[in-house]
This record gives sequence, structure tokens and C-alpha cells, in this order.
Amino acid sequence: MPRPGVVRAAGGIPWRRGPDGVVEVLLVHRPRQDDWSFPKGKLEPDESWEAAARREVHEETGLHVVLGNELPGAVYVDRHGRPKSVRFWALKVTGEDPFAPGDEIDDRCWLPVAEAEARLSYESDRRVLAALDRLVAAGGT
Repeated sequence: MPRPGVVRAAGGIPWRRGPDGVVEVLLVHRPRQDDWSFPKGKLEPDESWEAAARREVHEETGLHVVLGNELPGAVYVDRHGRPKSVRFWALKVTGEDPFAPGDEIDDRCWLPVAEAEARLSYESDRRVLAALDRLVAAGGT
């Protein structure tokens, strides 16, 4: 459990098998940071980590998801100098609303794991992606 004053955020990696059976993951582009990452965001007061992950992924991507296995998290200092703790889950897509680009997320893309690894902006995201890849290869979600 993070200490008081830590920014808490949650999200995950939506994944699917493409038409050729290859695992694809969804990345989002944040124009303010000009980076590629996974959908995630801060918890609302009294919101659970799991509820925040589902809400943030839907708000940022239009996807409806169910949480699978928890993946490794990340702890770092955000751009405002605050400690931030992020929890991630493997996410199964159960439905989709139209994607609406906005100020926070202006693009999203489904990519095979190797291409997603190359496009991700942060090493911590690559570690989370590697954990998902191992999980899926072992038959888990």
C-alpha cells in the first residue's frame, strides 16, 4: 500500500489475438507528453484500484474490459515531482464504444507485442508488456 501523499493510478493492457493469431496490445498516445503508453489514470476518492482501471481504460479508449491477472506495477516520480504508484492488469475486451480523440489521448493503436515494445516510450511499460507476453504465452490472462 502506498504511503500518504502518493498519487495512485490504475490501468492495464487491453489485448487480443489478431486474425493471424498473433497477440496484439492497445497503446495510447498522450499529446501533452508526446508519448505512447498504456491507458491509465488516477483513482477518484474512495475508488478501488480495480474500478479505476476499468473506468480509466473506458474513458481513454472506449473499450469495456474485465480485469484478468494483475501485472507488475510501476513506482516513479511524476512530472510534478510527486511519487506515483501505478497498478496494471491484463484486460480482456468485452465491448467497445466509438473512440473519441481528446486532449488527454489523441490516438490509439493495436500492435503486435514486438511492435508495441518498440513504440512504447518508457522502460517501465516495456517491463509490464513483457510480463503480459509471458502470461499469455503460459495460457493465462
